[in-house]
Amino acid sequence: MWEGVWKTVKETLHKAFWDSLEEQLSAHPPDYARAIQLLQEIKEALLSLLLSLLLSRHIQLRNQIEEALDVELIRQEAGHGALDIHSLTTCVLSTMARLCVPIDEETYSSVAQLQFRQEIFQVLGLMKMDMLNFTIQSLHTHLQDHTVQYEQKKFQELLDKLPNSLDRMRERLCKAAAEVSASTSPLPHPAVGGSPAACSPGAVSGSATVPSRVSVLNRGYMNLLCWEPGEKEYPETLFMDQAQLQELAQVNQLTIIAAVLLVTSGMCGSTLCGSPGFVARLKWVTKVLLEGLCCTRYEEALEDISEQVLQEVSRTLSQLGYAPFTTDKCASLKGQMKSIADEGNAVCHVIEQQIHSFLSLFTSPDGQNSLKDFPKGLDPIQEELLEVGRRFASVIHHNRQVYGPYYSGILKQVLLPAAEPDSAAGMDSF
Repeated sequence: MWEGVWKTVKETLHKAFWDSLEEQLSAHPPDYARAIQLLQEIKEALLSLLLSLLLSRHIQLRNQIEEALDVELIRQEAGHGALDIHSLTTCVLSTMARLCVPIDEETYSSVAQLQFRQEIFQVLGLMKMDMLNFTIQSLHTHLQDHTVQYEQKKFQELLDKLPNSLDRMRERLCKAAAEVSASTSPLPHPAVGGSPAACSPGAVSGSATVPSRVSVLNRGYMNLLCWEPGEKEYPETLFMDQAQLQELAQVNQLTIIAAVLLVTSGMCGSTLCGSPGFVARLKWVTKVLLEGLCCTRYEEALEDISEQVLQEVSRTLSQLGYAPFTTDKCASLKGQMKSIADEGNAVCHVIEQQIHSFLSLFTSPDGQNSLKDFPKGLDPIQEELLEVGRRFASVIHHNRQVYGPYYSGILKQVLLPAAEPDSAAGMDSF
């Protein structure tokens, strides 16, 4: 409410100010006192924009602005009745157009049609915001590089004091190496069934094909999405990202949501699911009832979800003029809903595989730029899944930049323990 009141007051005061200015300029003789003050503010705004641009010709433009908007000279002209407001306005607009680089014809046309009114200050405000965004973008790479170097330096200082500061990360990479080796080996790998701690350097080097460091590291990153409550602490190099990674655990919730919608679609058919808003309502109800719950409470939540789904199905069938579900069909739908929480549920298993296969694309730099590989049947959760992918990519990209050299050293020991220091030169790098 107060935002609306403030907006109304602000608009009223602005209108009163500009109406008063127009009356002063239209008077006989005109009163230029307030207009000159505004020209001074415009001049300062243009000079600040010029400094931000760092153009090679900024000295020339600065001199032109100082000369054209010489406030003392403008006051003298106003005192002698020789002030040409239209000429000054044209000069200001021309300078604004030159500072909007690159500027297209349509933008220049809209700027050139402004009058000496509030619109000029509105455009100057937009130009300042654009310049701020441009400056941030220009400095982003430099700031990113500086951040990476700083974090590497601090971690190396910690590693010098505590040489065992990579033990948990080594353990996770050993596990990932065993998993990748098992997935490419025709024979069961002896380390797969064991605990991660049982994996030692060289445990996977006996495989017919030594997995690449990139594939092992990517598997390690993907395993973070399967982190279960009660597991050991996050690896040392991901400790600062723990909060973000725990938020990404909503992948489990997305699996349940997609399974609920898929089961409902299979039972109700395309006619009912094609009803406007039907799928969106089911998705919203399921999402609300799963909010904040851990995996161990999904079975309890699905009991409530199945009840809500049946109510929505009955309501929609009635609206469309169809007969309600029979008691047996209602029981079947409810039973299938509740079974989603069962370990090894086929529907959840397939959906989980599709989700993880899609998110694995985000472990590569260009994986997040295409939707062509989005899994079929998961369209209802596309927006949420893409958001998870983007956030996941952001976390692991920065982590890879900072700790990549340490991961590379660990994986050399794990995958090729007997190799000479330079024998791993043929292995792919991060």
